[in-house]
Amino acid sequence: MTFPKYPEYKDSGVEWLGEVPAHWEIKPLKYVATYNDEVLPESTPDDYPIKYVEISDVDDQLGITGWSEHSFSSAPSRARRVLKNGDVLISTVRTYLRAIAPVIEPPENLVGSTGFAAIRPVLGVYHFALLGYTLRAEWFISHIIARSVGVSYPAINASDLAALPLPVPPWKEQQSIAAFLDHETARIDALVKEQQRLIELLKDKRQAVISHAVTKGLDPDAPMKDSGVEWLGEVPAHWGIVKFLRCVKIAEGQVDPKLEEYREKILIAPNHVESATGRVLSLETAESQGAESGKYVCRAGDVAYSKIRPALRKACVVDKEVLCSADMYPLRPLINLTSDYLLWSILSEPFSRLTALESERVAMPKINRESLNEIYMAVPPLEEQASISDHISQETQRLDQLTSIATEAIELLSERRSALISAAVTGKIDVRGWKAEKHSEQPEVLMAAEERATYA
Repeated sequence: MTFPKYPEYKDSGVEWLGEVPAHWEIKPLKYVATYNDEVLPESTPDDYPIKYVEISDVDDQLGITGWSEHSFSSAPSRARRVLKNGDVLISTVRTYLRAIAPVIEPPENLVGSTGFAAIRPVLGVYHFALLGYTLRAEWFISHIIARSVGVSYPAINASDLAALPLPVPPWKEQQSIAAFLDHETARIDALVKEQQRLIELLKDKRQAVISHAVTKGLDPDAPMKDSGVEWLGEVPAHWGIVKFLRCVKIAEGQVDPKLEEYREKILIAPNHVESATGRVLSLETAESQGAESGKYVCRAGDVAYSKIRPALRKACVVDKEVLCSADMYPLRPLINLTSDYLLWSILSEPFSRLTALESERVAMPKINRESLNEIYMAVPPLEEQASISDHISQETQRLDQLTSIATEAIELLSERRSALISAAVTGKIDVRGWKAEKHSEQPEVLMAAEERATYA
């Protein structure tokens, strides 16, 4: 779908706005909206109920994502900004977080942090829905961030924010632009949700592939037996059922990462490993991480496994000697077990569920050596372990590729959404003649996303 341009433009006089339609005006925000109009007075009754929105509850794409409930007396002292329908919240602190969102049909007693500027459009001067789009346009957010002062805690004064210039179309045109953006962004958002749902389905499928292969094998006609282990259920009759300590050695003995022989070695910690995939996200040496406390040595072929929060399934096979954090176990497969099969077993849903259950018995979720050693493992013959590992690798790679396609589609849709908003609120496209059509032609990027969803 393409849109015409306006017949005539003029220089806005604002470098980062460029040209705007000739009949539009350029005004400071404070000429079309007020800010911080209402605050809760200190005389508010102690039992007055508050729904409190803080900076972490606001996202420039998703809007207000939640709030916490308090009485006035128990609420944070910064819970003071009274919010009304049509307001736009803009964080004036840590502006790089891009915490900007319109307030749409808020619940009763919604209150924002004093870390926000609550912008309220002047009735009949600037349309509330259009203001929500304009203040979230990329060029506006960029200039809020650029004008913020401070390194670790950049902030902008509400008065400086209110002085930023905005393009101001005639009132009727504002209504048309707002209606257009409401319709088009809703269509894009719906496609994004479909792609997100697809990603979740692919994650579930990935997990199912792993779990089935390491507990049931690849041959659907193989005779089965009761494993005698609740979390395993039935397994192929020719598989062995052995305790973890019989097929895996949990390496012991920590080393000093500051010693010359260790400080240049790669140090893997849980934060370096992607949850549930076995992929290492980044590699850093012990020295570059400033490591000081004791670490374990992982040999090539060991599986580094995070004992902290095992439900996150953070484990990976190491291909050379490295160090691993004291929050991880170096798991060394014994002669009857391969490294890859051990990894996939650890990443399986049943194993993860069991270790998570064991870890909940302590304050910080953690699986200890004793509990890990007592877990029973299903162990196929070595040749079958290799076949199962190859099958899982191929299937997960295929599913990961589809996930990447869906992720790329979301990125393209998000870019399209942002570009559409910026173009409409600055007059780069003329939507005065636009009418919502039930079966209107999809923009090219939306069609591409839908085709990918169908393919997946």
